[in-house]
Amino acid sequence: MVFGYLQVQKSELLVREWEAYKSVYCGLCRQLGKDYSFLTRLALSYDCTFYTILLMSLERSCTGFSDGRCRFNPLKKCKYASCESDSYSKSSALTVITAYYKLRDDLIDGGFFKKLGVRLILPFFGHWHKKAAARYPELEETVSKMMEAQNKAENSENAGIDLCADPTAEMLGSILSLEGKDEIQKRVLYEFGYHLGRWIYLIDAADDLEKDIKKDNFNPFRSYSGENLKEYQTSVLNQSLARAFDAYNLINPVDFKGILDNMMLYGFPSKQNTVVNGLQEEKNDKSV
Repeated sequence: MVFGYLQVQKSELLVREWEAYKSVYCGLCRQLGKDYSFLTRLALSYDCTFYTILLMSLERSCTGFSDGRCRFNPLKKCKYASCESDSYSKSSALTVITAYYKLRDDLIDGGFFKKLGVRLILPFFGHWHKKAAARYPELEETVSKMMEAQNKAENSENAGIDLCADPTAEMLGSILSLEGKDEIQKRVLYEFGYHLGRWIYLIDAADDLEKDIKKDNFNPFRSYSGENLKEYQTSVLNQSLARAFDAYNLINPVDFKGILDNMMLYGFPSKQNTVVNGLQEEKNDKSV
């Protein structure tokens, strides 16, 4: 969940919705520092902010907003969304767990200077990872299984779009299904997470294609032999996003519905269009 593709389209949000989104983002940042370390806030992502908002919406656990100061810049005022459930803690754990595995992956695929930087910070993230895994073992088990399956899929002789996208899809589907209150809701959340996870993997592959070709790294789109790669990428991405949207409509969130609708209808399609067609994306402010 450290890809950064699950973004809002700020221009289509109401002012109060943008303020609420920033309040959850800042609340997650504060929780990361509280649960783990000041440095883990550097792993804060739009993806885990989306996860936090979805959890808070499902549980209807937001109890209001309070004024405060930014933890990175004390001179900057900000608001924090209050939450009576463990949504922030769970999202913080997922942030740390996925960041740890991403660093381990970079240690294998990164360049010399990137590997050097990873070696310096990996021991710290290793410590925080153990703490997060102990708090939420179900998240640790799901992510670790995904990494193992991903490595196996990408090294398979039959490595293709479906085989390679399945581990990330399965991971997010399994993680979201944990939040279901009954078997029907678990199934709906699984379907939503599965197809959204598939979209995340494929858009990341599309985004990295040029770089992977230059470095001769694996990328599932490298095996495409058709005439129009952009049309093919758009087609497979649209398919996943459409099926995720069908499942999302069955979830029917109440709290933060405007923000979640914005992401599904505008944010994700806009990000996809930017990646596939190489357009300049709308600036959401990296530090919201």
